[in-house]
Amino acid sequence: MNEKIKDKKELSLMVVLFTVAYMVSYMTRINYAAVISEMERETGIARSLLSMAVTGSFITYGAGQIISGVLGDLVSPKKLVSIGFITTILMNTAIPFCNSPYLKMVVWCVNGFAQSFMWPPMVKIMSVRLTTADYESTSTKMAFGASFGTIAVYLLSPALISLWGWKSVFFFAAICAVIILLFWHKYCVDVTVSKPQKQEEKEVYEKGGIKALFTPTMICILIAIALHGMLRDGVITWMPTYISETYNLGSAVSILTGVVLPIFSITCIQIATKIHQKKVDNILTCSGVLFAVATLAAVLLSLLSGVAAIFSVLCSAVLTGCMHGVNVMLVCFVPNCFRKYGKVSTASGVINASTYIGSAAFTYGIALLSEKFGWGLTLKIWILIAAMGTLFSFLASKRWMTQYQNR
Repeated sequence: MNEKIKDKKELSLMVVLFTVAYMVSYMTRINYAAVISEMERETGIARSLLSMAVTGSFITYGAGQIISGVLGDLVSPKKLVSIGFITTILMNTAIPFCNSPYLKMVVWCVNGFAQSFMWPPMVKIMSVRLTTADYESTSTKMAFGASFGTIAVYLLSPALISLWGWKSVFFFAAICAVIILLFWHKYCVDVTVSKPQKQEEKEVYEKGGIKALFTPTMICILIAIALHGMLRDGVITWMPTYISETYNLGSAVSILTGVVLPIFSITCIQIATKIHQKKVDNILTCSGVLFAVATLAAVLLSLLSGVAAIFSVLCSAVLTGCMHGVNVMLVCFVPNCFRKYGKVSTASGVINASTYIGSAAFTYGIALLSEKFGWGLTLKIWILIAAMGTLFSFLASKRWMTQYQNR
């Protein structure tokens, strides 16, 4: 069951299935944030109260990553993903019936935990059944899936809201999840969990992976990952609201501007992957360059704020696009370096948890900052976070090749 997939048709089917599954997982996770402005307008509930659900889901998603990661190395990854989809279907169906912001928060926190059972088990399957080259290619295409999911949500939400209101966005996402669950159950490959038999291999398997996760180099990487989560999810979540408030646009039009961000992100993912494969082997150096470009984009966004909506959208697109490139380098590629320890899923869980620690803290922080101090200070903080990401990426890049990537 753990043989490498070499048949091109089987590999292509796996790529499509995993990409679409990850796309749908995004649709059932970010749809709440996409309609939060419309919920605020229709219900009269304060933005800070409604955003507690987004923040809470980031927390449960991040915590669940570690649990899911460990389980992915011990039990069937395929079944874990199925459990995640079943639960997220139920939560997306339930959220339109929740009138209290606190009940919304509880339901969406459960949804966040369910979503954590997607990525680490998928990474486990890919690392076992694919070669390194196919792993990098497939995980990159899955990153496209995240962007396609974001595009679908921000493109379809205005139409669904206009026709049937914001509740229909959740029903639509749930239907998509039901469909992909059926395909996942029928066509997804699985892996068997086995431990090495030789004593020296056992010691590496049982101890090496955990130690390697918490070296000074990896701590710098985990900090950089948290910083990228702050920017990626913070900007994607609140950019439509920023555009609406700064340029006095309607909520539907503002949501539609969110389509530009993931479209540009696809291009940035392709560029980052090509640079890594053909020019810069060190993935931490690639991340540092992407953070540096994001810093420049954040500076321009701050300077051009209020001038024209198109400038703000483009700067935000470059900023989030760079963060998606960082995501491929650090969240997609780093876990595969733990294959020799048998801890790929665990490493993926810890790494992704770091992303959403940053996301949870900053998504709610943006709501508070923008309400109390306006968007001017918020945009300046984005500059600081991008600059810090640049610093920690380059600090880790010096020892990354010898300690991890070339092992």
